[in-house]
Amino acid sequence: MTHETSPGESWIDETLHDDFRFRIKVQRVLHESRTEHQHLIIFDNETFGRTMMLDGVVQLCERDEFIYHEMMAHVPLFALGSPRNALIVGGGDGGVLREVLKHRSIERATLCEIDRSVIDLCSEHFPFISNGAFDDDRSQIVISDGTKFVAETAERFDVILVDSTDPIGPGKVLFTREFYADCARCLKPGGVLVTQNGLPFVQGPELEQSLGHFKSLFKDAWAYLITTPSYVGGPMALGWASDDTALRQVDLGELAARFARSDIQMRCYSPDVHAGAFALPGYVRRLVEGAA
Repeated sequence: MTHETSPGESWIDETLHDDFRFRIKVQRVLHESRTEHQHLIIFDNETFGRTMMLDGVVQLCERDEFIYHEMMAHVPLFALGSPRNALIVGGGDGGVLREVLKHRSIERATLCEIDRSVIDLCSEHFPFISNGAFDDDRSQIVISDGTKFVAETAERFDVILVDSTDPIGPGKVLFTREFYADCARCLKPGGVLVTQNGLPFVQGPELEQSLGHFKSLFKDAWAYLITTPSYVGGPMALGWASDDTALRQVDLGELAARFARSDIQMRCYSPDVHAGAFALPGYVRRLVEGAA
């Protein structure tokens, strides 16, 4: 997967999009293998730090991971106020789990990851991402297909966070109506589902499809935006679904009070950023509102 452009210099292409690609310089490959489910490579890059790609797609970069992980976890958790039980589908690097566990109200955080090798390799090469989260007494790690887990579990969750790859390979089933319907069944009344839904500018149909499923299953379906530099192609959409129509419009003053009480140190998330993330530019709003 790496390309030598001159003696001693290697680059790797991200191959997610049909019409454009970008190339990242590889300073040193730390690991490359084909797991039971996907091709995995971990390497160092001067700008982004330690980087992991799955099936030719950037999944994790040391220098900007905090943006994605903070915004996926804390927007729904601060909206809820005092969540007790969280489910993370995917997220084998442990970053979302790390952020979820910062909330003192959390009694149990279940992480369901299909590929054990992702957890093992991230624990070896990115220990600063999980930062001990896998060993927290409140963490429950389940190695299973996320669709199977939500279809069969008797547990109910305040929040479900789908930290998935794009809809290719093993992540494809995490974008179906059947999966979202099972997530809806697993939520407590007033709970919230948040999903990784790609870059609306170049992956608009993906967001539109998920929002269409959300609208058929939940009273409130929307999205919020984050900007993570290593995900090239514009801001990323995180899907939002809940039967509590007021949940994504919590008063800014109340968010600020909850944030202050938490005493959590952030590098990206803040109450202002939380509120502003739901204000969608026209081209994204049309995808969300037009979804059916």
